Order: sequence, then structure tokens, then C-alpha cells
Amino acid sequence: MKASRWLFLLAGFCTLGVQAAEEVVKVGLNYPKTGHYKEQGLEQMRGALMALDEINASGGILGKRVEMVSRNTSSVPEKSVRNVEDMVRNEGVKMLFGGSSSAVAIASGKKARALNVPYFGTLTYSNSTTGEEAHSHMFRETYNAWMSSKVLSKHLNEQYAGKKFFYITADYTWGWTTEESLRMFTNTTDTGAHPGVKTPFPKSRVKHFKEALAAARDSKADVLVLVLFGNDMVRGLTLAYDMGLKKQMAIVVPNLTLGMARDAGPTVMSGVLGAVPWSWKVPYIYDYPRGKQFVEEYARRYSSYPSSSAASAYSILYQYKDAVERAQSFDTKAVIRSLEGHSYSLLKDEQIWRKFDHQNVQTVYAVRCRDLDEVFADRYNLDYFEVIDSLPGIEAARTYEEWAAVRKKANRPLLLN
Repeated sequence: MKASRWLFLLAGFCTLGVQAAEEVVKVGLNYPKTGHYKEQGLEQMRGALMALDEINASGGILGKRVEMVSRNTSSVPEKSVRNVEDMVRNEGVKMLFGGSSSAVAIASGKKARALNVPYFGTLTYSNSTTGEEAHSHMFRETYNAWMSSKVLSKHLNEQYAGKKFFYITADYTWGWTTEESLRMFTNTTDTGAHPGVKTPFPKSRVKHFKEALAAARDSKADVLVLVLFGNDMVRGLTLAYDMGLKKQMAIVVPNLTLGMARDAGPTVMSGVLGAVPWSWKVPYIYDYPRGKQFVEEYARRYSSYPSSSAASAYSILYQYKDAVERAQSFDTKAVIRSLEGHSYSLLKDEQIWRKFDHQNVQTVYAVRCRDLDEVFADRYNLDYFEVIDSLPGIEAARTYEEWAAVRKKANRPLLLN
């Protein structure tokens, strides 16, 4: 009798354990906790945690509490792939997101597809992510090199048409496609007239930047384009300032984030031109209430303003929640169908998950970095970006015909699989 009672109680506990597991859904953040892009990784984590708390406070997703597990990529693709395998097989995550290095996002997304889990790219600006390497399970929330270059080129063509450009570019997929796009839109494709050098990634050293900047100085260029990101941009731009290059040429950083600007500081950043998919001032300039609410809650929590990295991670969790609830299922195929072609407004104006390439089509912004006194007039000393131009997503993004040409050239199918 005692044995029977013990078995009955054990069965009851097992049932409760299964029920408890079923009441939780896990998502996985694959992000750079260390390495050259760690500051962007921290912002992703903060934005994700904020969304997680809000979603759970409002009932979770389909009544399930959301738990987030995370792994450090160190911006190394091979490590990121192992992380995906671990989080799917051992943690049971239903969705993955993250990035900062496009090489990481592309490799992680491919592994997620093999394991039949959707992957959302946060900071992954290479055109290849939703171009040659696009597939059914990858959704890019942020803009890409094509979109940022297109909005930035409007200003550059007005101010620097016919001038000599010099490119210093991180030697991997994001760097290549960003340089290629900006050269195309600024008519600087002639590498004899507009030279450039590559710097190693992720194993760049100060000497690499010094050598590249010396070549830029000796070229007598009018415009220096630093296709560098994260700590690499901070080091490269600081060295350019120390070498006096800001007095000799205009400086362009095609993809900026608030964290990069903060780490370089207002003296170094003043006057630098770049592009962003979002900044904390955008909701106030254009009166987006939900965006303002996000900025103010983030500031309350972290005594800082959110960067586009935080906004991307935050938005992704809400978009996953909404997609699951529209589909009434966590099934991957159902979630993919729910996302494709869906339009929404969250932290800014309307955005759409384009069906044919899974690129998030959205308004993009060209910015100029403010002077020191303007930056320091802000309560957090973070008012870095003056919006000098914007471009609607439909005008900024590749057309279907342009995308199809890229796919055909790469011998990839026109229907994602």
C-alpha cells in the first residue's frame, strides 16, 4: 500500500513537472558579450530583458511565461553555430535572435534553419543576410547596407559630388557589401580614383588602423569613409582624430550606433556623418508615442538612452509574440507564414516584413554628429545624432527585380527555402 501511494505521488509530481514545463516557452539570444562588438551586445540584452518583463507582465505568449536563455558569440561564427545547437537541442528554445556581426547572423541563421527554428537578425547590416544568403527561417529586423548607403548618399552627393573618397573597410561580409553599396550610390566605384584598404576582422590591431589611416592621409582624399563598427570604429576614428585627419577631410561612418558615439566621445564624433535605422530622438522628432514610452522606460531602468541595438532586440520579441498569437501556434512554419507580409508600427512609423526576402522594410535616417556643447546639454550627455535626412523604406530597400538579379547571380532560388 505504501509503495502504491509513493508511486501515485511520484506520478503526480511528474505530471506537475510536465505541466510546468508546458507553461513556459524559451527564446534564445545569441549575442556578443565579449569581443569587438560587446557594447552592441549589451544593448541587445538590455532591450530584450525589458521586452521580456513587459510581455510576461501582460500574460506571456499564448498564456505561457517567456524565459530567455543566452549565449556569448564573441563575434565568432563557429562559436555562434555551436550556441544555436546548444540552445535548441539542450534548452528547447522556440525562437532565436541576435547578431552584431553579419557573419555570425548568417551562420547562426543557417544552423537555425537546419534545426527548424526561426532566427531574427538584430545588428546584421550585410546585404547578404537577406540577399544571397536569405532563407525561409531568417528575418532581419534592422536595415541593411543598401538602405543605409542609399539615404546617406543623398547628402554625400549634394555636398561631395566629384570629390575624392578613401575607404577603410572591415574585411568581412558586412564591410564588403557596405563599401560596395556606398561606392555605387556615390559614383565612387573607380578604385583607382577612389582607393581603399581592408582591415582584419575580428582580429584587428591598432597597427592595422594606423597603417590604413596613413594611406588615407597620403591619398589626399576629400572624404574618408570608415566602414568599421563597434570598438573597431572607436579605435579607428580616435586615431584619425589624433592624426589630424578630421581637419583634412570629411569623415563618414556608414552605420552608427549610440554606443559607438558614446565610446568615442563628442570631440571625436563631432561632424561625423552616418546612418541609423532608429535613434532615441526619432520618436520625439516625429511624435511616435510608443517609441517615446520605450525611451522613457529604458531611461528609468538604465539611466541611459536606448540605442538602435536595444530597440531592435526589444521589437523582435514583440514581433515574435504577435506572430505566434496571430498564428495561434508556436509551430515554426505557422510563425513564418504569420510574419511574411505583415505590417506594423511600434517604435516609429510603419514597418513591414517583406515576404520575398524577409527584409524589414522601414524608414531610414542620415545623421550628423552634434558638437560637444549640444551633446552635453542633454541630461545623459547622449544627444549625439542630428537627423539631416530620411528615406521611406519602400524607396530605400532593394526592389524585387534588384533582389532577384542578386539571387540569380549567386545561383540561389527566388523562393526562399
